[in-house]
Amino acid sequence: MHNWLFLAVATLGFSLANAQENKKAEDIKAIKSMCGCYEVEFNFAETFQYSKDENYKPSKTKLDSGLEWVELAEDQPNKLVLQHLLLVSDSIIIKHWRQDWVYENNDFYTFFKDKTWKYNALPKTAVKGQWTQNVYQVDDSPRYTGTATWIHADGRHYWTDVADAPLPRREYTIRNDYNVLKRTNTHEITKEGWIHDQDNEKIIRDDTGKDVLVAKEKGYDVYRKVADSKCQAARDYWKKNAALWKNIRTKWQTVYERKKDLNLETKVKDTFLYEQLFELKADAAKADSDKIIDSFVK
Repeated sequence: MHNWLFLAVATLGFSLANAQENKKAEDIKAIKSMCGCYEVEFNFAETFQYSKDENYKPSKTKLDSGLEWVELAEDQPNKLVLQHLLLVSDSIIIKHWRQDWVYENNDFYTFFKDKTWKYNALPKTAVKGQWTQNVYQVDDSPRYTGTATWIHADGRHYWTDVADAPLPRREYTIRNDYNVLKRTNTHEITKEGWIHDQDNEKIIRDDTGKDVLVAKEKGYDVYRKVADSKCQAARDYWKKNAALWKNIRTKWQTVYERKKDLNLETKVKDTFLYEQLFELKADAAKADSDKIIDSFVK
């Protein structure tokens, strides 16, 4: 190869690698910008009904609000852990949902139905440059997962993916006429904070995987950033309880590293998993939380 051609190829390779690193840095900046103290509006409305049941009743429109702290619980080059904490009052803090962002991840636990998640692995080429968002329940058990590329264009910064999920808490306590929520999730960074935009499908899925569409739903959650001082109680809670929940995350990670389908018990000793974990004290031994999680994993 002529020296000039070799130099051109080497320069091109360096430029592409540099562009990829710059893009990744921009992705990380967008993800981290979702951390902080937020006043949140939760908005959900059922839009279209497809059920053939003449007695079908659509879900009522839900409009709610709250104050939420999003903690950067882990900060690694290829993994960012964002823990949401809901402030009911200065004395009542609820460990809310958690979102992990993993770069070029190819191991997935895809929700199937009921309390079952199917493990599948994608080739590395299928996730190049992408970020997986793994979303977890309040007890750090799985909810849903999806992978996509962060887009930074025309002054916008957003990520969109489609993922099957269990019923949300606002639904599963009052409905049993569908068992899968197929979520189209968009996370978009704004000047005021960020938006979680959703276009969801309520589905009945049978044991063979056949789906019947019941209804569609629009979700629009708006996170408006406010002074961190407003969330001081949540920050204090996390400082006190971070070690406990790190132990719980670590235990779940050993479960996921089995890389096989996951099926969980709904209740053990007539109580839910989150109830048992929430009863643990901040200084509880890891063996105590491990034992509780083991009792729910089939």
